[in-house]
Amino acid sequence: MPLQVSDYSWQQTRTAVFISVPLRGVSVRDADVFCTENYLKVNCPPFLFEVFLYAPIDDESSKAKIGNDTIVFTLHKKEAAMWETLSLSGVDKEMMQRIREKSILQAQESAKEAMEAKASARREDQKYTLNVMMKIEEEERKRIEDMKENERIKATKELETWKEHQRKAEEHKIVQREEKLYQQEKQSEEERKKLKHKGLTRNSVSRNLATKGRNSEIIFFEKLKEDSIPAPRSVGSIKINFTPRVFPTALRESQVAAEEEWLHKQAEARRAMNTDIPELCDLKEEEKNPEWLKDKGNKLFATENYLAAINAYNLAIRLNNKIPLLYLNRAACHLKLKNLHKAIEDSSKAYRIMKLPLRLIHPTKLYKMMLRRFGI
Repeated sequence: MPLQVSDYSWQQTRTAVFISVPLRGVSVRDADVFCTENYLKVNCPPFLFEVFLYAPIDDESSKAKIGNDTIVFTLHKKEAAMWETLSLSGVDKEMMQRIREKSILQAQESAKEAMEAKASARREDQKYTLNVMMKIEEEERKRIEDMKENERIKATKELETWKEHQRKAEEHKIVQREEKLYQQEKQSEEERKKLKHKGLTRNSVSRNLATKGRNSEIIFFEKLKEDSIPAPRSVGSIKINFTPRVFPTALRESQVAAEEEWLHKQAEARRAMNTDIPELCDLKEEEKNPEWLKDKGNKLFATENYLAAINAYNLAIRLNNKIPLLYLNRAACHLKLKNLHKAIEDSSKAYRIMKLPLRLIHPTKLYKMMLRRFGI
């Protein structure tokens, strides 16, 4: 059991109470102080100090100082008055227990309120921080937009200035060109006037010179025209060689007739392919081959996925309905699914395609032949 501390001392004023509790070896780490309006407790093993206060105190502003084997409490009264005693008199165990429980509830409520206030303050701080950040970002965005607008205005002004400078330069060139033409016309006019005053001899000489000049110009232009015409292309020939189709079978194992029949069947299957079949839209080019679909159906049959195998055989038959093995394989799937009538119907179609005398075969015998054929 803890040792109750009774050799404490206390003093008071009208507004505060000072309690000195001697605890040997007490430290801040080991001391557990619990204080409410009407209850004060210090637990420092093996010592225990507990007091039920005479009147309510302000536990938030009250203080405790630990040091030199002593704890000194400074408790501020809620009402300025002198206490008759430090603790209540005539307190029994039940009343002590009620005060303890009430103090614990008050402490819990105070702690909860403090946490809520702290959380609210944190939310307000976050909200304020967010608003400040948004304001800063808005100002920065506005500054950037203003900078862009100023740069745009500056670039527009520079462009307009450059265009104006170019326009003036063009106008200046046009004026210079017109002045030059005017000077040339003026000089030519003066030369024509001078030539009129010359004699006939000089006129004839000038006519001969002009004629020679024109002839030389004509010869010069004809020479340029001949030089500008490209020479005709030389005759040549282009030879194109196509890679011959080589069947992959080795020559020692080649069966030309079987290979030609296989190629003929493939060509017939491609010609019979109907592009309006919606199931072919999602298939690749090599998957639109009846042989590929037959192999796919065989793999599905081996995994006992008979419905999927029937779908593969159906699509292969829609592409080429002249292959009897497709009907026989689909009949085997129907047999596995106990669809006997469909199995007999598919096997009959297969025997018709193979041109066997089906009319001489009894249905029961045909059924037994199918059982032996597929090992069922």
